[in-house]
Amino acid sequence: MLTRRHFLATTGVGLLGSSLAFGADPKPTPPKKMAVVTTLWNYRSHAWHMAERFLHGYPLQGRWHRPAIEIVSAYVDQTPEGDLSASRAKEFGFTVYPTIAEALRCGGSKLAVDAVLIIGEHGDYPLNEIGQKQYPRYQFFKQVTDVFAKDGRTTPVFNDKHLSWKFEWAQEMVELSKSMNFPFLAGSSLPVTWRMPSVDLPYGAEIEELMCVAFGAVDIYDFHALEAMQCMAERRKGGETGVAAIHALRGDAVWKAMDAGSWGAGGWSPQLFESCLSRSHTLAQPETFSHRYPTPAQIREWVKEPIAYRFEYIDGTKATMLLMNGLVTDFNFAAKLKGQPDLVSTQFHLPPNPNVVYSAALMNGAETMFMTGRAPYPIERTLLTSGLVEAGMKSLANGQKRMETPQLAVRYTAPRESLFVRE
Repeated sequence: MLTRRHFLATTGVGLLGSSLAFGADPKPTPPKKMAVVTTLWNYRSHAWHMAERFLHGYPLQGRWHRPAIEIVSAYVDQTPEGDLSASRAKEFGFTVYPTIAEALRCGGSKLAVDAVLIIGEHGDYPLNEIGQKQYPRYQFFKQVTDVFAKDGRTTPVFNDKHLSWKFEWAQEMVELSKSMNFPFLAGSSLPVTWRMPSVDLPYGAEIEELMCVAFGAVDIYDFHALEAMQCMAERRKGGETGVAAIHALRGDAVWKAMDAGSWGAGGWSPQLFESCLSRSHTLAQPETFSHRYPTPAQIREWVKEPIAYRFEYIDGTKATMLLMNGLVTDFNFAAKLKGQPDLVSTQFHLPPNPNVVYSAALMNGAETMFMTGRAPYPIERTLLTSGLVEAGMKSLANGQKRMETPQLAVRYTAPRESLFVRE
């Protein structure tokens, strides 16, 4: 029987392929070895979304791509009813170990893998006083880097979603990756998924105001919406400068801000809001209607608990993230550029379950880093969005007050090429 392990070892199929010297026989290229460190591995969990792309491949540009990376070990923090890790380990020939150190060393005494995939999402973990779920991403990362330090070798690391619920820990993670000199990538699938239409902000553009109208809960989907906004905002003239202040609103305060009619009056641009809704494929409708623009009264009726994060970048750019459950179930972006009469807008498209191809797009970025040793975009993007989630939730918990955010003076330069899927 031709197993996947034998297939990879003898063909070297992967992102970069294998080289073939002129006049020489093909030489087998052994696959890179990867350890998965996850909170949970159940159906539709993030481990199911992401780790399994390295077990059986994923669609890429009209073909079935099989990474030259083999999962050889895993650590699974919680195994409630429905756990898939044991059956996946049996089918694909890897071992689930009781500790992270053992998983990275494959039961031996030294680091024995070439890549680490950390997935700290889903599972039974406590909430803190402002409602953040205390996923152990930082603790997982620290246990990984402890092995690196003790064994005198590092590997590239991918961390799913935001770095930590605590911004100081997120900063430490980034600083540690730099001091130990290993490639580090993190974040959401939103920046790399398809866009409808397939547009980008011009590199070096001057942005006056931007917006994302999305859905979902705080501490979960606010992060995805902020990552979508940030992958656009970071392209502006002067590069990323960080965020100076945030003002989070909930309920009636959101409707008052919407009625204000402008950022300067305490709200946001109605034109940006309309542009975002015009990109939605899921815009709510009255019974028997299709594609009728909702009235303010209808929006208030359908959205039971709106959330808004109004934040100001250090360079003066204004931004609003809106969670409008009951109005849309997609992620829609719009921006006003200085001196341009027309808005730039798009939908960050998420193909449906169960195949969720957007997670394949994210894992393609992780695979690129694992194979090349270079992160395709800066970890500082996710450092900033991690801090924005925490700051937004603190503002909500603190009576919806505006908060200065000197800790979010995160500066970086984005790559000129945006790496979202176009084919």
